[in-house]
Amino acid sequence: MSPFAGEILGTMLLILLGDGVVANVLLEKSKARDSGWIVIATGWALGVFVGAFAVASVSGAHLNPAVTLGLAIAGNFAWSSVPLYLAGQFIGAFLGASLVFLHFYPHWAGTPDREAKLAIFCTTPAIRSPFWNLLSEIIGTFVLIIGILTIKGAVDDPSGAAVPINMGALGIVPVAFLVWGIGLSLGGTTGYAINPARDLGPRLAHFLLPVPGKGGSDWGYAWIPIIGPKLGATAAAMLYTALGKF
Repeated sequence: MSPFAGEILGTMLLILLGDGVVANVLLEKSKARDSGWIVIATGWALGVFVGAFAVASVSGAHLNPAVTLGLAIAGNFAWSSVPLYLAGQFIGAFLGASLVFLHFYPHWAGTPDREAKLAIFCTTPAIRSPFWNLLSEIIGTFVLIIGILTIKGAVDDPSGAAVPINMGALGIVPVAFLVWGIGLSLGGTTGYAINPARDLGPRLAHFLLPVPGKGGSDWGYAWIPIIGPKLGATAAAMLYTALGKF
């Protein structure tokens, strides 16, 4: 498998399980309905674990344009490979969201709440305030990237992977816990996209797929989960580099 295919597969698994847990909690007649934020945050963390475990040895399991950007700025990843990785991540995210659409198909028509349907595919703010929503995404992604870089630095892993390859399967665990912690502590403001592909790919799927009773795809908000994570990743990688990579 090529790194490009690896990023497609890993990101697809991430979104299938991540958007899937949100669908489980929000869609009517789901057995997991109303099980809450802790379930959602846990499901996303496990989605990261599964997606990263599946392709860590193939592509380094970036699964996120912000991660790819952060690693490139920090000097851990070749800039020439960035476009291919980003393309794989966006394709995988779209495919993962499409699988969620199919998996829960009977539930869409039985759920009248259009906002809930949109929230399954992509992020929406709890309080719509562009500056503060953007800042939330910057802070959340800063924590993600500085966490990844310091975890890799702590075990002396200079590879271009998003997880410490030299730790084997155990290297994926702290990154999954990192995402879990971000969701539990910082995720309630914007739904913690912290990943442009995670938001844009499924938002496009919501726009294109025949989801029964869906509303608009909220394209006016879509720039925030794209720009915010890129700014957060850039700030984290620049700080990490400026401080001598710890």
